[in-house]
Amino acid sequence: MSIAENILYFDEQLKNTPCRLVAVSKTHSPEKIMEAYDAGHRLFGENKVQELVDKRDLLPHDIAWHLIGHLQRNKVKYIAQYIDTIQSVDSLKLLEEINRRAEQFARTLPINCMLQISIADEETKYGMTYEEAVALLQSEQYRQMKYVSITGVMGIATNTEDEQKLRQEFRYLRECFQNLKETFFIASDYFREISMGMTSDWKLAIEEGSTMIRVGSGIFGARSYDR
Repeated sequence: MSIAENILYFDEQLKNTPCRLVAVSKTHSPEKIMEAYDAGHRLFGENKVQELVDKRDLLPHDIAWHLIGHLQRNKVKYIAQYIDTIQSVDSLKLLEEINRRAEQFARTLPINCMLQISIADEETKYGMTYEEAVALLQSEQYRQMKYVSITGVMGIATNTEDEQKLRQEFRYLRECFQNLKETFFIASDYFREISMGMTSDWKLAIEEGSTMIRVGSGIFGARSYDR
């Protein structure tokens, strides 16, 4: 199927769910992104800051960019002016830097941020523990921030075909979300996102409560490297 047909397929699959599609365009060309754009899609995810910066300059500016890969603090300044959402916030120090850079650019809208929770067994995956997320939200530094908005949680499941294990990890992330919602965001409509599920496991993720799936090869075809 073409990229446009894949976009339409996911639009149909997600039509009656609370879930949205992040088209993960890492390693794919601006021309391929435009095929998805021309099919009506506007929400794209990139893993690396430099790749996002390079592509944004060549593409329409009504695209909502999500940074979904690990973000180093010294790279925040390159995307703070226009990034819609940073899904991979894994420390208070990173959140402080995002807030600082957003203030420098005098953004009228805060940068949407999601707390990346570690849910997989793999040590190569980034993310904070639930307890670290709680400590972040309890901190005085977070309470002073005016240029970030915590909109939910993100998690990357173990790279496995074990459906039971995947469900277990997805359920844990959903429980983390619900506990944080009840403790810190009970009256905040904006805290509503659970970003989980990728090309190989998105259907399971939706069944377990995902509001945002991150699909790359299922839209753009196989990448030349990494997952």
